[in-house]
Formats: sequence, C-alpha cells, structure tokens
Amino acid sequence: MSRTATFEVYRDSAGEWRWRLVASNGNIIADSGEGYSSKQGAERGIESVKRNAADAEVEFVEEG
Repeated sequence: MSRTATFEVYRDSAGEWRWRLVASNGNIIADSGEGYSSKQGAERGIESVKRNAADAEVEFVEEG
C-alpha cells in the first residue's frame, strides 16, 4: 500500500473526466467537484490544486 495520497483520474458515467485525491488508507479526501471534457482538463485541475493548496489558509465560515 502506498504511504502517500494519490490523484486518480477517471471517466464518470456521463463520460466526463474527473479526479479524486485518495489517502493512503483508501479514503477519498478531495475530488474535482466538476467534470472535464478532456483528460488534459482534469490534469490541469490537479496541477492547479497542487500549486494553490500547499500554502492555502484555513478560513472558518459560519453559515445560516
């Protein structure tokens, strides 16, 4: 079993490309939230997350 999280790229039931980030224990910890028309679009989404999330701040938002 891998000790690091892995991005999985796959086609959904509508034929769109999506990604999900899977932890080493098999839990999905993030997903694309949208379908992409091309595999390259999904890959660009992954690269955007890698670029932007490393230094992202946490903001707590109250709803309601």
